[in-house]
Parts: sequence; C-alpha cells; structure tokens
Amino acid sequence: MSANVDAAKSAAPIRITVLGATGSVGQSLADIIERNPTQFDVVALVANRNVSALSDLAKRLNAGSAVLADASKYDALVEALQGSGIEASAGPGAVLEAVDRPADLVVGAVVGAAGLEPTMAAIQPGRRIALANKECLVCAGDLFMARIREHNAELLPVDSEHNAIFQVFETAQADLIEKVILTASGGPFRTFSKEEMKTVSPTQALKHPNWDMGARITIDSATMMNKGFEVIEASHLFPVQHDQLAVLVHPQSAVHGLVQYKDGSLLAQLGSPDMRTPIAHCLAFPRRMDVPVKRLDLAALGTLSFEEPDLARFPALRLALEAMEAGGGAPAALNAADEVAVEAFLSGQIGFLDIPAAIESVLDNLTAEGALQSASCVQDVLQMDYAARIKTKEWVKARSN
Repeated sequence: MSANVDAAKSAAPIRITVLGATGSVGQSLADIIERNPTQFDVVALVANRNVSALSDLAKRLNAGSAVLADASKYDALVEALQGSGIEASAGPGAVLEAVDRPADLVVGAVVGAAGLEPTMAAIQPGRRIALANKECLVCAGDLFMARIREHNAELLPVDSEHNAIFQVFETAQADLIEKVILTASGGPFRTFSKEEMKTVSPTQALKHPNWDMGARITIDSATMMNKGFEVIEASHLFPVQHDQLAVLVHPQSAVHGLVQYKDGSLLAQLGSPDMRTPIAHCLAFPRRMDVPVKRLDLAALGTLSFEEPDLARFPALRLALEAMEAGGGAPAALNAADEVAVEAFLSGQIGFLDIPAAIESVLDNLTAEGALQSASCVQDVLQMDYAARIKTKEWVKARSN
C-alpha cells in the first residue's frame, strides 16, 4: 500500500455533503465512497424527488441524513428510511439546512438552475466545494466566484475537462500561460453535414460515442453547446483572458484538457473517459487515491487526432462564445433557453437544428429589450433565467404550430 493511502486512512474521515446525490455524478461518487468507507463520513445526501434512489443510496453510504427538494415526498421518504436511523427531511428549507451542517466538502452536482441557490449557500469559510453544477458558473459566475473569495473557500472543478486543466495549470505562473484548451469529442454527429442533422432523432442524439451522461448533457454534447458552457466556466475558474481559451475536437476522448505555456511546453491530462477519475481527484486533493477505472492504453489506442470545431455546423458553440463575450445576463439566458429547447427536442416538438435557432432568437430578443444586464444577486439571475424560458417556450410553440 502506498504511503499517501496510508496517510489518508490514518486521518480523520472527510465529512461530505452531496447535492444532486442521485444523478450520474452522485452515483460515481457513491462508488468511490463505498470502496473507501473509512475515509468519508457522509453528512447529508440531497436529491430532487426520487425517493427510492435517495433512500437506497443513503443506506448504502450510511448517511446522516437524506433530503429531498420536493416537500410532497417527505412522507414517502420517511417510510423508505424507517428503521435505518437516517434522518429524513424535505423541501427547499430542508435543502438549505442540509448545506449549513458542518462539512469539510460539499459536492455541488444538482442539475440545472435549481442547484444555484443551495450551492451558493454551501460556500462557507474554509470549506471545500467540488463543483459539478455548470449553472453556478455559467449563469452566476461573477457572483459565485466573488462569494468563494469572500469566504476564502476552496473551489475544485469536478467536470472532466476543467479538472484536467486544473491538474496541469500552474496558478503561480499564470502569467506564463498562453492558452487553455478544452477538448470535445464532437458528439455523435461530428461528421454529419448540416443537411443530415436536420432529420436526426432524439434516440440518435442520445447515443454519445464515449461518455455515459444524463439526457440534457448528452444532447448538449451533440450540439456542442456543452463545450460552450465549459468555456464560459473556464473563464471564471482560471485567471486567463477570453482569447486565451480554445476548443479542439478530439474524438478519442483520451486527452481531456491542455495548457500551453510561453516556453513552448504543452501540458495535457489524459485518462479513460470515466467520471470517477476527476471526482476522486477532488475527493482526495491534494493527494490521489486508488480508483478502479480502466487504464488508458495508448498503444492499443494507437492514434490521437484533433481538429478545429466547425462553428457553421455547430452554431451552439458560437452562441456560447458570443454570450461569454457579451457577459451580463447573456450566459444565464443562454443556459435557460438551451434547457427548454433541449426538452422540446427530446419531446419531439422541434428538430435538432431548431435548438440553436431557438436560442439565438431568444438571445437576440432579450438583448434588444435590454433585459440582459449584469446580476447583482441570485434573484436577478433567476429572473433572467425565467424570462429566457418563457420566450423559448413561446418560440417552440410558434414553431410547433
């Protein structure tokens, strides 16, 4: 056994709270915790409304409490946890109470804008935040990072690309960095023409070539909007200018992020496409821990290829880059419009290429109305989010008629 593992096991368990415990990130995290039960003390697990999944997970991880955001599910949760000794609670207030409990690490993995308020509330003096919720940085990046600085909290990126960059980004020498490069698989339609993409189905779009993810993020990968979101997030996570951020399409998903330095060095983080690697990096940081992921076999892989993204075929990426440059409420509106448009596509209301078309129309309209000013508080962000959702639903309805 390595010395670092011995040291980790001799230390007091890390007290951990998980927001979004039943999602894909939560499930991967649970696998790691189950394999290292003495290293972690699960304070609270928070989910939206899935009673059975949350109660099962809480029992597996011997959690102190299980919390659902949906207050109507309280009785069902109590019944599911009966005899386990695990405290049950439900409702928005219960979620905020859960993140206020003493914990060393809070994992923010709630999907969507619903994760914004509880993750912001989780930022407390000296606490470590492992962030997997994109909305915190896409929609409220300035507010979120200001709160991190105000409370002297530590922010660790869980997303595979951002975590990869974090591993090779020398913060002390940020002035000697030329470029930060995020890689993208290109999704299932990387080689499709725009004409071919007109008729793709939700079933086709949900078949990601490399990653196993939730529905929305899988569609966002297919449109490349997810990579646009990641660039916006990176602009807040790392001390670089917008023109220092770049995207490369890399179909093999072996290289997850790269940093170019002024001396000509190009540092890259590589690994198999398994979320347990970046999650484990955040859980054990600054050490590393043993994770049973498939090891990357470069000889078997044989070739690593890269290409520039095609913004004409994938306009969602262009829209995200433009929103980043516009700043203010543009990224929040971008995210909200995308969420509604993706839902409409998955339900068969609009076509695949209608997703970026809807988003562009909504952003243009809200910009013309002067509705995308900088947010001074979370409520401002939520109001812009709401306005974008309403306009996107109107666009979808008009398109469907």
